[in-house]
Amino acid sequence: HQYRDIPGDLSGSSDEGEGTMDKETVPAAERAVETESMMKRLFGFEKEDLSSWHRLVCLLNRPTDPASLGIFRFLFGMIMAIDITQERGLSHLDYKYLDGAPVCRFPLFSFLQPLPLDYMYLVYVVMLFGAVGIMLGCFYRLSCLMFISTYWYIFFLDKTAWNNHSYLYGLIGFQLTFMDANRYWSIDGLRNPQKKNSQVPLWNYTLLRFQIFIVYFIAGIKKLDADWVEGYSMSYLAHHWLFDPFRMILPNEMVSLLVVHGGGLCLDLSAGYLLFFDATRPFGIFFVSYFHCMNSQLFSIGMFAYTMLATSPLFCYPDWPRHFFARFPEILRPVLPLTSPPPQPSTSCVYPVTQHTSTGLQDLSPAPKASKTRFKHKLATLFTILYLAEQFFLPYSHFITQGYNNWTNGLYGYSWDMMVHSRSHQHVKITYKDGKTGDVGYLNPGVFTQSRRWKDHGDMLKQYATCLSRHLPHYNISDPEIYFDIWVSINERFQQRIFDPRVNIVKADWSPFRPNPWLMPLLVDLSPWRTKFQEIEGSLDNQTEIVFIADFPGLLLENYVSEDLGNTSVQVLQGQLNVEIVDEKKNYTLQPGEQKQLPAGAYHKVYTVSEGPSCYMYIYVNTTEAALQRNFTKLFELQERVRNGTETEPLPPELQSLITGENEGSEANVMDPVVQLFLRRQRRMKEVKKRREANVCERLNRFTVKKYYMLRRAFLMTAIAMRNLAVGLPPLEQLTREVAFANMKEPETEASQDLKDEVGHDEL
Repeated sequence: HQYRDIPGDLSGSSDEGEGTMDKETVPAAERAVETESMMKRLFGFEKEDLSSWHRLVCLLNRPTDPASLGIFRFLFGMIMAIDITQERGLSHLDYKYLDGAPVCRFPLFSFLQPLPLDYMYLVYVVMLFGAVGIMLGCFYRLSCLMFISTYWYIFFLDKTAWNNHSYLYGLIGFQLTFMDANRYWSIDGLRNPQKKNSQVPLWNYTLLRFQIFIVYFIAGIKKLDADWVEGYSMSYLAHHWLFDPFRMILPNEMVSLLVVHGGGLCLDLSAGYLLFFDATRPFGIFFVSYFHCMNSQLFSIGMFAYTMLATSPLFCYPDWPRHFFARFPEILRPVLPLTSPPPQPSTSCVYPVTQHTSTGLQDLSPAPKASKTRFKHKLATLFTILYLAEQFFLPYSHFITQGYNNWTNGLYGYSWDMMVHSRSHQHVKITYKDGKTGDVGYLNPGVFTQSRRWKDHGDMLKQYATCLSRHLPHYNISDPEIYFDIWVSINERFQQRIFDPRVNIVKADWSPFRPNPWLMPLLVDLSPWRTKFQEIEGSLDNQTEIVFIADFPGLLLENYVSEDLGNTSVQVLQGQLNVEIVDEKKNYTLQPGEQKQLPAGAYHKVYTVSEGPSCYMYIYVNTTEAALQRNFTKLFELQERVRNGTETEPLPPELQSLITGENEGSEANVMDPVVQLFLRRQRRMKEVKKRREANVCERLNRFTVKKYYMLRRAFLMTAIAMRNLAVGLPPLEQLTREVAFANMKEPETEASQDLKDEVGHDEL
C-alpha cells in the first residue's frame, strides 16, 4: 500500500495519504500506523529487519521515491561545476602548472606528475563536462566516471590543497557513481522511459545520509579535544562582525568560549540526530543552515557551505520535491521536476509479496510484482556496509599511517577535524650546505614552491628537501644538505620547533608506516602557560608586542633584531638561557625573571642551557612605526583644523597637499615621504569605508563583476588550450595577445588591489 512509511535515517516514503487513499481507507490506514512499533515509527524499520542477511538485503533495497535524490544530484553537479572554476583552480590553472617552471610539487604518490599545461586544461574540461552531466542526469554513469577520475587525479596530485570538504566532494561523487540518481528530473529519463521516475533502492539514501551524519558527528568528536573545549582553537573568530549581536550581552572571551567553541561543539555533535528524527528535523535544518551561512562568511571554503545546505533535504521524506513543486504555477510544470504520477517499479529494488487483507484498502495503481533478491542486491548491501565501516574507521586509522602524523594525526583532509587546530609561524630558516666544498648558505622559505603547508608536515618537508636537492646543483651547489628550522605555535601555545634543525632532511629516514624520527615533540606540559600569556599581553600598551618562545635543551636560536625595533629585550620565564651578542662577542646568563636588552641592527644567539625546556619571551616596540603613527596623528589634526577654519597659521608649501592631494594618484607628486604615506593611507581608508558601507545592490554588482571576470578568464584560457591541442601553437605574438585579452580585468581592480592589505601597516 502507498501510505507513508515512517521516516528515519534509513526510510523512504510517499506523502501522508495524499492521492493514495479514499475516505473509506483512512481509518484502516490509521489503524495500521497505530499498530506499528516505536522502532518503526522512529527509524522506519523493525528490529527483525536486521535479524538476518536476507532481511537486511530486502531492507536496504526497499523501493524508495527517487525525487529527493534527483534534486540532490542536480544541486551537487551544479555546485561542482562552479567549484571547478574556483577552488579547483581552472581560472588560474596556468599559474599552477606552467610548463617548464622549476616548481616543487607534493603529490600523494611520487609517480603522479602533472601533464603538460594544455593537457591539464583538457583534464579540467573532462571534469567540468562530468559535473554538468551529473547535474543534468545526461549519460549519468559516464558523467560520474568522467568527474571522479579527473577529480581524484587532481586531488592526489597536490596534498597541499587537501581539506575536508574537497575530500567530501570526491566521496559524494564516488557514491553517486553507483546510485540511480538519474531516475528523476534527468535527461536520461527522457531518453529511456524505463528509467524515468522509477524507484531507487533505499541504500542510495542510506549512504548519503550516513555520510553527512559522519561529517557532523566525527567533527564533533574531534572537537572534544581539550584545546577546543577550553576555547583556544578559534579564539580570533569572536572578533568577526557576525558575532556582534552576541557581544552586546557577553564579553569577547565568553563569546569565544561559549558561542564559537561551545556552540560549534554542540551543533556538530547533535546535527546528525536533529536531522534524523521528524520531531527535531525543522530545528536541525534551521541550525545547520544558520551555521553554514555563517561559515560562508567566516572562512574561505569555496562551495562547501552550499554543498552542506544541499544535503539537508536528504533527511526529509524522499517525496518532498513532488509536494514542493506542485505549488508552482501550471505554466512552469514542463521545466520543473515531476509531481505526478507516482514512481514506477525498478529492477534495482526488492519488492515484497503483496498480502491481501480484508481491511478495505484499495490500490489506485497496480502493485509491483514480488521480486527475489538477486546478486546485485546483495552486492549493493555489502558495498553499503563496507563503505560505512571504512568511513567510520578511516578518521581513526592514523596508527597505520604513522609517517603522516605530526603534532596532529594524519594528513589534514580526511579526519573531519575541521578548524580544531590553528597555527602561526614565527620563524622559518632553510640552510643548505655544499656537500663538496662545505659552503653554507640560506634559501628564501618557499623557494621553488607555491605552497606554505610543507612547513607543518614531515612527509611534505621530505618531498621539498628532495626537490631542492635536485634544483640546487643548477646553481653550482653540489650534493646539497638541507636543514630546516621551523618555529610554530599551535592553538596559542609557545612558538617552538616542529622539526629537528640538526637533521639533513635530504638523507633523513621517512616511511609512511613508521613514526617520524626527526619530529620534535609538542611541549604540551607548557600548555597551562597560555593563561599567563593573556595576563601578560593585557598588561602591555598598544605599541608593545610580545612573542613567547619555548626551546629544547642543547639547541639555540639565532635571531636578528631589525633596526626598526629600537626597544627589544628577552626575558626568561622558565629554565636557563645563555644570550650571546654576536658583534660584542659577549655572553650573558639569564635565570627565570631576568631580562636582557638586545641591540637593534645586530645578530644574537639564545642558547638553552637548562636540563629541561626553556621558556622565554621577546618584548619589543617598533619605534619606527610608533614615530610614524605620531606624525600621522599630527598631520590628521592639522588637516582637521584647516578644514574647520581653526588653523590660523598658513600651511607651508610641503603641506599644501593635505588639502589638495586627496585624489587618487596625487600623492605621487608629494615630495615629503611621510605626507605621501599619510595621503595614501587616507585614500585606502576612504575606499575601505566606501566598500563596507556599500548597499546590497553595490555589493551584488561588485560580486557579479568579480565572478564574471574570473569565469571569463577560465573559459578563454581553456579555449586557447583546446585550440593549441587541436591545431598547434600559434605565433608567440598572437599567443601573447590572446593571454593578455584573457587577463583583462574590470577597471576598478588595479586601483583597489592594495585593499587586500591591512590598512595602515603594509606601507610601513
